[in-house]
Amino acid sequence: MDHQDATLLQSIAALATAPLLDMAHRLREAAAPYIASSALVIFTEDCTGRPQKKAGDEAIISRVSIAELDAIRATLVEVGDAGSWSGDATFGGGVRPVLAVSSPSNALLVLADPQPAGPEAQWMLRYLWTLAAERIREKVADAPPSYLIESRAASAERLRVTAELVDQHSTTLETLLAALRSPALGDAAARTAATDVAARALVGLRTLNDRTTGLVEEPVASAFQRLREDLRPLMGFSGIDVQFIEPPVNGRALPGEVAHAARAIVRGLVLAMVDQEGVRRIRTQWDCDGVNLLINVRDDGPGELSASAPAMARLVQRVEALDGSMGVDVVPGWGADVAVAIPLDPPARPLADVAQWNLGERELEVLQLLAAGQRNRGIAAKLHISENTVKFHLRNLYRKIGASSRTEAMALAHSNGLR
Repeated sequence: MDHQDATLLQSIAALATAPLLDMAHRLREAAAPYIASSALVIFTEDCTGRPQKKAGDEAIISRVSIAELDAIRATLVEVGDAGSWSGDATFGGGVRPVLAVSSPSNALLVLADPQPAGPEAQWMLRYLWTLAAERIREKVADAPPSYLIESRAASAERLRVTAELVDQHSTTLETLLAALRSPALGDAAARTAATDVAARALVGLRTLNDRTTGLVEEPVASAFQRLREDLRPLMGFSGIDVQFIEPPVNGRALPGEVAHAARAIVRGLVLAMVDQEGVRRIRTQWDCDGVNLLINVRDDGPGELSASAPAMARLVQRVEALDGSMGVDVVPGWGADVAVAIPLDPPARPLADVAQWNLGERELEVLQLLAAGQRNRGIAAKLHISENTVKFHLRNLYRKIGASSRTEAMALAHSNGLR
Protein backbone atom coordinates (compact mmCIF):
# COMPACT_ATOMS: atom_id res chain seq x y z
CA MET A 1 0.00 0.00 0.00
CA ASP A 2 1.48 3.34 -1.03
CA HIS A 3 1.30 6.57 0.96
CA GLN A 4 -1.62 8.00 -1.04
CA ASP A 5 -3.75 4.91 -0.46
CA ALA A 6 -2.95 4.96 3.26
CA THR A 7 -3.91 8.65 3.48
CA LEU A 8 -7.21 7.96 1.73
CA LEU A 9 -8.04 5.10 4.10
CA GLN A 10 -7.22 7.29 7.09
CA SER A 11 -9.51 10.02 5.71
CA ILE A 12 -12.35 7.54 5.22
CA ALA A 13 -11.89 6.24 8.75
CA ALA A 14 -11.88 9.81 10.12
CA LEU A 15 -15.14 10.60 8.33
CA ALA A 16 -16.75 7.34 9.44
CA THR A 17 -16.03 8.08 13.11
CA ALA A 18 -16.41 11.88 13.10
CA PRO A 19 -18.86 13.47 15.55
CA LEU A 20 -21.37 15.81 13.93
CA LEU A 21 -19.62 18.97 15.08
CA ASP A 22 -16.30 17.91 13.50
CA MET A 23 -17.72 16.65 10.21
CA ALA A 24 -16.91 19.79 8.21
CA HIS A 25 -13.31 19.93 9.47
CA ARG A 26 -12.77 16.21 8.76
CA LEU A 27 -14.24 16.50 5.28
CA ARG A 28 -12.14 19.57 4.42
CA GLU A 29 -8.98 17.77 5.53
CA ALA A 30 -9.92 14.66 3.55
CA ALA A 31 -10.69 16.67 0.40
CA ALA A 32 -7.62 18.92 0.55
CA PRO A 33 -5.29 16.54 -1.38
CA TYR A 34 -7.81 16.50 -4.24
CA ILE A 35 -9.53 19.93 -4.18
CA ALA A 36 -8.27 22.51 -1.68
CA SER A 37 -10.52 25.41 -0.70
CA SER A 38 -10.53 28.49 1.51
CA ALA A 39 -13.75 27.45 3.26
CA LEU A 40 -16.19 24.55 3.31
CA VAL A 41 -19.85 24.56 4.36
CA ILE A 42 -22.23 21.63 4.71
CA PHE A 43 -25.94 22.46 4.62
CA THR A 44 -28.25 19.66 5.71
CA GLU A 45 -31.88 19.90 6.78
CA ASP A 46 -31.51 16.68 8.80
CA CYS A 47 -29.88 18.76 11.56
CA THR A 48 -32.57 21.09 12.82
CA GLY A 49 -30.34 22.66 15.45
CA ARG A 50 -27.24 23.20 13.30
CA PRO A 51 -28.18 22.99 9.61
CA GLN A 52 -24.77 24.48 8.71
CA LYS A 53 -21.44 22.83 9.49
CA LYS A 54 -18.45 24.96 8.58
CA ALA A 55 -14.66 24.85 8.34
CA GLY A 56 -12.00 27.16 6.96
CA ASP A 57 -11.61 30.94 6.71
CA GLU A 58 -13.56 32.46 9.61
CA ALA A 59 -14.15 35.67 7.65
CA ILE A 60 -16.15 33.63 5.13
CA ILE A 61 -17.91 30.97 7.21
CA SER A 62 -19.08 33.45 9.86
CA ARG A 63 -21.06 35.35 7.21
CA VAL A 64 -22.60 32.46 5.28
CA SER A 65 -26.40 32.68 5.37
CA ILE A 66 -29.19 30.21 4.63
CA ALA A 67 -30.43 32.55 1.90
CA GLU A 68 -27.03 32.30 0.13
CA LEU A 69 -27.06 28.51 0.42
CA ASP A 70 -30.61 28.35 -0.91
CA ALA A 71 -29.60 30.41 -3.94
CA ILE A 72 -26.63 28.14 -4.64
CA ARG A 73 -28.81 25.05 -4.26
CA ALA A 74 -31.35 26.50 -6.72
CA THR A 75 -28.57 27.13 -9.25
CA LEU A 76 -27.24 23.62 -8.75
CA VAL A 77 -30.69 22.13 -9.35
CA GLU A 78 -31.20 24.28 -12.45
CA VAL A 79 -27.87 23.91 -14.23
CA GLY A 80 -25.87 21.34 -12.24
CA ASP A 81 -24.34 18.50 -14.19
CA ALA A 82 -24.18 15.11 -12.42
CA GLY A 83 -24.90 16.66 -9.07
CA SER A 84 -22.29 19.43 -9.08
CA TRP A 85 -21.91 23.01 -10.26
CA SER A 86 -19.09 25.55 -10.20
CA GLY A 87 -19.15 29.26 -10.83
CA ASP A 88 -19.32 32.66 -9.14
CA ALA A 89 -21.93 33.07 -6.40
CA THR A 90 -22.67 35.21 -3.36
CA PHE A 91 -21.16 33.26 -0.47
CA GLY A 92 -20.01 34.57 2.88
CA GLY A 93 -21.21 38.08 2.11
CA GLY A 94 -19.32 38.49 -1.17
CA VAL A 95 -19.16 37.15 -4.70
CA ARG A 96 -16.51 34.45 -5.06
CA PRO A 97 -15.85 31.21 -6.99
CA VAL A 98 -17.63 28.22 -5.46
CA LEU A 99 -18.08 24.53 -6.13
CA ALA A 100 -21.42 23.06 -5.04
CA VAL A 101 -22.10 19.32 -4.78
CA SER A 102 -25.38 17.61 -3.90
CA SER A 103 -25.87 14.23 -2.23
CA PRO A 104 -28.47 11.42 -2.25
CA SER A 105 -29.72 12.65 1.15
CA ASN A 106 -30.36 16.15 -0.31
CA ALA A 107 -27.55 17.70 1.71
CA LEU A 108 -25.44 20.40 0.05
CA LEU A 109 -21.67 20.88 0.07
CA VAL A 110 -20.15 24.23 -0.94
CA LEU A 111 -16.42 24.92 -1.34
CA ALA A 112 -15.18 28.52 -1.55
CA ASP A 113 -12.29 29.37 -3.88
CA PRO A 114 -11.76 25.74 -5.00
CA GLN A 115 -8.52 24.92 -6.73
CA PRO A 116 -8.84 23.66 -10.33
CA ALA A 117 -9.12 19.88 -10.42
CA GLY A 118 -9.43 17.14 -12.98
CA PRO A 119 -12.16 14.49 -13.29
CA GLU A 120 -10.42 12.04 -10.94
CA ALA A 121 -10.06 14.60 -8.16
CA GLN A 122 -13.70 15.67 -8.59
CA TRP A 123 -14.80 12.03 -8.38
CA MET A 124 -12.86 11.61 -5.14
CA LEU A 125 -14.50 14.72 -3.69
CA ARG A 126 -17.97 13.40 -4.55
CA TYR A 127 -17.10 10.04 -3.02
CA LEU A 128 -15.89 11.58 0.26
CA TRP A 129 -18.86 13.95 0.35
CA THR A 130 -21.38 11.13 -0.16
CA LEU A 131 -19.75 9.22 2.70
CA ALA A 132 -19.89 12.29 4.96
CA ALA A 133 -23.51 13.09 4.07
CA GLU A 134 -24.60 9.54 4.82
CA ARG A 135 -22.70 9.64 8.11
CA ILE A 136 -24.53 12.85 9.06
CA ARG A 137 -27.89 11.27 8.25
CA GLU A 138 -27.08 8.21 10.36
CA LYS A 139 -25.77 10.29 13.27
CA VAL A 140 -28.93 12.40 13.36
CA ALA A 141 -31.15 9.32 13.14
CA ASP A 142 -29.34 7.81 16.12
CA ALA A 143 -28.76 11.08 17.98
CA PRO A 144 -28.48 10.87 21.78
CA PRO A 145 -31.03 12.56 24.01
CA SER A 146 -28.72 15.52 24.69
CA TYR A 147 -28.53 16.33 20.97
CA LEU A 148 -32.32 16.18 20.62
CA ILE A 149 -32.81 18.55 23.54
CA GLU A 150 -30.22 21.01 22.23
CA SER A 151 -31.67 20.73 18.72
CA ARG A 152 -35.15 21.56 19.96
CA ALA A 153 -33.91 24.63 21.86
CA ALA A 154 -31.88 25.93 18.91
CA SER A 155 -34.73 25.31 16.46
CA ALA A 156 -37.26 27.16 18.59
CA GLU A 157 -34.85 30.06 19.04
CA ARG A 158 -34.13 30.38 15.33
CA LEU A 159 -37.85 30.44 14.54
CA ARG A 160 -38.57 33.07 17.20
CA VAL A 161 -35.73 35.40 16.18
CA THR A 162 -36.62 35.15 12.48
CA ALA A 163 -40.29 35.84 13.19
CA GLU A 164 -39.37 38.96 15.14
CA LEU A 165 -37.05 40.09 12.35
CA VAL A 166 -39.81 39.66 9.78
CA ASP A 167 -42.32 41.59 11.89
CA GLN A 168 -39.88 44.45 12.45
CA HIS A 169 -38.77 44.91 8.86
CA SER A 170 -42.17 44.21 7.34
CA THR A 171 -43.68 47.07 9.32
CA THR A 172 -40.88 49.41 8.25
CA LEU A 173 -41.10 48.46 4.60
CA GLU A 174 -44.90 48.58 4.51
CA THR A 175 -44.73 52.11 5.93
CA LEU A 176 -42.18 53.03 3.30
CA LEU A 177 -44.42 51.69 0.56
CA ALA A 178 -47.38 53.70 1.83
CA ALA A 179 -45.32 56.88 1.85
CA LEU A 180 -43.83 56.36 -1.58
CA ARG A 181 -47.24 55.63 -3.08
CA SER A 182 -48.66 58.85 -1.72
CA PRO A 183 -49.83 61.23 -4.51
CA ALA A 184 -48.53 64.12 -2.46
CA LEU A 185 -44.95 63.11 -3.24
CA GLY A 186 -43.17 64.18 -6.39
CA ASP A 187 -40.61 62.51 -8.63
CA ALA A 188 -42.67 59.57 -9.88
CA ALA A 189 -39.66 57.77 -11.30
CA ALA A 190 -37.87 57.76 -7.94
CA ARG A 191 -41.04 56.67 -6.21
CA THR A 192 -41.48 53.76 -8.64
CA ALA A 193 -37.88 52.61 -8.24
CA ALA A 194 -38.04 52.80 -4.45
CA THR A 195 -41.35 50.92 -4.45
CA ASP A 196 -39.83 48.09 -6.48
CA VAL A 197 -36.83 47.85 -4.15
CA ALA A 198 -39.01 47.77 -1.04
CA ALA A 199 -41.38 45.20 -2.56
CA ARG A 200 -38.49 42.89 -3.40
CA ALA A 201 -37.16 43.26 0.15
CA LEU A 202 -40.54 42.28 1.56
CA VAL A 203 -40.67 39.19 -0.64
CA GLY A 204 -37.16 38.25 0.43
CA LEU A 205 -38.00 38.59 4.11
CA ARG A 206 -41.18 36.55 3.79
CA THR A 207 -39.33 33.87 1.84
CA LEU A 208 -36.64 33.72 4.53
CA ASN A 209 -39.30 33.36 7.21
CA ASP A 210 -41.01 30.53 5.30
CA ARG A 211 -37.64 28.88 4.75
CA THR A 212 -36.72 29.00 8.43
CA THR A 213 -40.12 27.60 9.40
CA GLY A 214 -39.57 24.81 6.88
CA LEU A 215 -36.27 23.90 8.54
CA VAL A 216 -37.86 23.80 11.97
CA GLU A 217 -41.03 21.91 11.04
CA GLU A 218 -42.00 19.06 8.73
CA PRO A 219 -45.57 18.26 7.59
CA VAL A 220 -46.76 15.08 9.29
CA ALA A 221 -47.68 13.46 5.95
CA SER A 222 -44.24 14.02 4.39
CA ALA A 223 -42.53 12.88 7.62
CA PHE A 224 -44.51 9.64 7.44
CA GLN A 225 -43.66 9.22 3.76
CA ARG A 226 -39.95 9.46 4.63
CA LEU A 227 -40.54 6.67 7.15
CA ARG A 228 -42.00 4.48 4.40
CA GLU A 229 -38.95 5.14 2.24
CA ASP A 230 -36.64 4.23 5.15
CA LEU A 231 -38.42 0.92 5.64
CA ARG A 232 -38.76 0.04 1.96
CA PRO A 233 -35.59 -2.17 1.89
CA LEU A 234 -36.93 -4.20 4.82
CA MET A 235 -40.27 -4.60 3.08
CA GLY A 236 -38.52 -5.81 -0.06
CA PHE A 237 -36.19 -8.42 1.43
CA SER A 238 -37.61 -9.66 4.72
CA GLY A 239 -40.80 -11.18 3.34
CA ILE A 240 -42.72 -9.44 6.14
CA ASP A 241 -45.78 -7.40 5.25
CA VAL A 242 -45.21 -3.93 6.72
CA GLN A 243 -48.48 -2.03 6.64
CA PHE A 244 -48.77 1.75 6.97
CA ILE A 245 -51.84 3.58 8.23
CA GLU A 246 -51.53 7.10 6.86
CA PRO A 247 -51.85 10.08 9.23
CA PRO A 248 -54.36 12.87 8.47
CA VAL A 249 -52.89 15.06 5.74
CA ASN A 250 -54.01 18.22 7.54
CA GLY A 251 -52.45 17.31 10.87
CA ARG A 252 -50.22 19.77 12.69
CA ALA A 253 -46.66 19.98 11.35
CA LEU A 254 -44.04 18.18 13.41
CA PRO A 255 -40.99 19.90 14.91
CA GLY A 256 -37.93 18.62 13.04
CA GLU A 257 -36.43 16.77 16.00
CA VAL A 258 -39.77 15.07 16.73
CA ALA A 259 -40.02 13.88 13.12
CA HIS A 260 -36.45 12.52 13.18
CA ALA A 261 -36.95 10.84 16.54
CA ALA A 262 -40.29 9.32 15.50
CA ARG A 263 -38.79 7.72 12.40
CA ALA A 264 -35.87 6.34 14.42
CA ILE A 265 -38.24 4.96 17.06
CA VAL A 266 -40.43 3.19 14.49
CA ARG A 267 -37.38 1.78 12.70
CA GLY A 268 -36.07 0.45 16.01
CA LEU A 269 -39.40 -1.10 16.93
CA VAL A 270 -39.80 -2.74 13.52
CA LEU A 271 -36.28 -4.22 13.70
CA ALA A 272 -36.94 -5.53 17.22
CA MET A 273 -40.17 -7.16 16.07
CA VAL A 274 -38.56 -8.69 12.99
CA ASP A 275 -36.05 -10.48 15.24
CA GLN A 276 -38.88 -12.62 16.61
CA GLU A 277 -39.70 -15.88 14.86
CA GLY A 278 -43.09 -16.22 13.27
CA VAL A 279 -43.75 -12.53 12.59
CA ARG A 280 -45.53 -12.16 9.25
CA ARG A 281 -47.14 -8.77 9.54
CA ILE A 282 -46.27 -5.45 11.20
CA ARG A 283 -48.58 -2.45 11.21
CA THR A 284 -47.45 1.08 11.98
CA GLN A 285 -49.71 4.06 12.41
CA TRP A 286 -49.18 7.75 13.14
CA ASP A 287 -51.76 10.22 14.30
CA CYS A 288 -51.62 13.76 15.64
CA ASP A 289 -54.06 15.18 18.19
CA GLY A 290 -52.68 18.71 17.90
CA VAL A 291 -50.63 18.30 21.07
CA ASN A 292 -48.87 14.94 20.66
CA LEU A 293 -47.60 12.73 17.88
CA LEU A 294 -49.22 9.34 18.53
CA ILE A 295 -47.37 6.28 17.24
CA ASN A 296 -48.65 2.71 17.24
CA VAL A 297 -46.64 -0.30 16.04
CA ARG A 298 -48.15 -3.80 16.26
CA ASP A 299 -46.97 -7.25 15.15
CA ASP A 300 -48.66 -10.65 14.81
CA GLY A 301 -45.76 -12.59 16.35
CA PRO A 302 -45.54 -14.94 19.33
CA GLY A 303 -45.74 -12.11 21.86
CA GLU A 304 -42.15 -12.45 23.06
CA LEU A 305 -41.03 -8.85 22.66
CA SER A 306 -39.33 -7.87 25.90
CA ALA A 307 -39.80 -4.31 27.11
CA SER A 308 -36.59 -4.66 29.14
CA ALA A 309 -34.36 -5.71 26.22
CA PRO A 310 -31.40 -3.34 25.57
CA ALA A 311 -32.76 -2.26 22.18
CA MET A 312 -36.13 -1.39 23.69
CA ALA A 313 -34.50 0.43 26.62
CA ARG A 314 -32.64 2.68 24.16
CA LEU A 315 -35.92 3.50 22.43
CA VAL A 316 -37.52 4.38 25.77
CA GLN A 317 -34.59 6.72 26.47
CA ARG A 318 -35.09 8.44 23.12
CA VAL A 319 -38.80 8.90 23.82
CA GLU A 320 -38.20 10.26 27.31
CA ALA A 321 -35.63 12.73 25.96
CA LEU A 322 -38.55 14.48 24.27
CA ASP A 323 -40.74 14.22 27.38
CA GLY A 324 -42.76 11.42 25.76
CA SER A 325 -44.03 8.06 26.94
CA MET A 326 -43.97 4.50 25.58
CA GLY A 327 -46.13 1.55 26.60
CA VAL A 328 -45.61 -2.07 25.53
CA ASP A 329 -48.53 -4.52 25.65
CA VAL A 330 -47.44 -8.11 25.00
CA VAL A 331 -49.91 -10.98 24.72
CA PRO A 332 -48.32 -14.46 24.31
CA GLY A 333 -49.46 -16.03 21.09
CA TRP A 334 -51.04 -12.81 19.83
CA GLY A 335 -48.15 -10.38 19.38
CA ALA A 336 -46.92 -7.07 20.74
CA ASP A 337 -48.60 -3.67 20.65
CA VAL A 338 -46.42 -0.60 21.30
CA ALA A 339 -47.92 2.85 21.84
CA VAL A 340 -45.77 6.01 21.88
CA ALA A 341 -46.82 9.59 22.57
CA ILE A 342 -44.38 12.47 21.89
CA PRO A 343 -45.36 16.07 22.77
CA LEU A 344 -45.05 18.49 19.87
CA ASP A 345 -44.13 21.40 22.14
CA PRO A 346 -41.12 21.49 24.48
CA PRO A 347 -41.93 21.08 28.17
CA ALA A 348 -42.04 24.15 30.34
CA ARG A 349 -38.85 24.41 32.35
CA PRO A 350 -38.50 25.89 35.83
CA LEU A 351 -36.25 28.91 36.25
CA ALA A 352 -32.61 27.91 36.45
CA ASP A 353 -30.39 28.31 39.47
CA VAL A 354 -28.16 30.81 37.70
CA ALA A 355 -25.90 31.00 40.75
CA GLN A 356 -23.98 28.07 39.26
CA TRP A 357 -22.85 30.38 36.45
CA ASN A 358 -21.44 32.96 38.87
CA LEU A 359 -22.80 35.86 36.83
CA GLY A 360 -22.60 39.39 38.13
CA GLU A 361 -25.81 41.39 38.49
CA ARG A 362 -25.23 43.32 35.28
CA GLU A 363 -24.20 40.17 33.37
CA LEU A 364 -27.45 38.49 34.42
CA GLU A 365 -29.46 41.49 33.24
CA VAL A 366 -27.67 41.38 29.89
CA LEU A 367 -28.32 37.62 29.55
CA GLN A 368 -32.04 38.03 30.36
CA LEU A 369 -32.40 40.74 27.71
CA LEU A 370 -30.41 38.62 25.25
CA ALA A 371 -32.73 35.67 25.91
CA ALA A 372 -35.70 37.97 25.28
CA GLY A 373 -34.39 38.65 21.77
CA GLN A 374 -32.85 42.09 22.30
CA ARG A 375 -29.93 43.15 20.11
CA ASN A 376 -26.91 44.97 21.54
CA ARG A 377 -28.39 48.40 20.85
CA GLY A 378 -31.66 47.50 22.58
CA ILE A 379 -29.82 46.06 25.59
CA ALA A 380 -27.72 49.21 25.87
CA ALA A 381 -30.81 51.41 25.73
CA LYS A 382 -32.69 49.45 28.39
CA LEU A 383 -29.72 49.33 30.77
CA HIS A 384 -28.53 52.89 29.97
CA ILE A 385 -25.03 51.71 29.07
CA SER A 386 -22.96 51.86 25.88
CA GLU A 387 -22.93 49.15 23.22
CA ASN A 388 -19.22 48.59 23.93
CA THR A 389 -20.10 47.87 27.57
CA VAL A 390 -22.76 45.41 26.39
CA LYS A 391 -20.14 43.63 24.28
CA PHE A 392 -17.81 43.51 27.29
CA HIS A 393 -20.50 41.86 29.45
CA LEU A 394 -21.39 39.44 26.65
CA ARG A 395 -17.79 38.24 26.33
CA ASN A 396 -17.65 37.61 30.07
CA LEU A 397 -20.95 35.77 30.30
CA TYR A 398 -20.17 33.65 27.21
CA ARG A 399 -17.06 32.45 29.03
CA LYS A 400 -18.91 31.75 32.27
CA ILE A 401 -21.83 29.82 30.78
CA GLY A 402 -19.71 27.99 28.21
CA ALA A 403 -21.21 29.52 25.05
CA SER A 404 -19.27 30.19 21.88
CA SER A 405 -21.83 32.39 20.12
CA ARG A 406 -24.84 34.60 20.66
CA THR A 407 -27.26 31.92 19.43
CA GLU A 408 -25.74 29.28 21.69
CA ALA A 409 -26.00 31.62 24.68
CA MET A 410 -29.67 32.25 23.90
CA ALA A 411 -30.35 28.52 23.55
CA LEU A 412 -28.61 27.81 26.87
CA ALA A 413 -30.61 30.56 28.57
CA HIS A 414 -33.88 29.24 27.15
CA SER A 415 -33.09 25.63 28.01
CA ASN A 416 -32.58 26.74 31.61
CA GLY A 417 -35.84 28.64 31.84
CA LEU A 418 -34.74 32.23 31.11
CA ARG A 419 -37.03 34.15 28.76
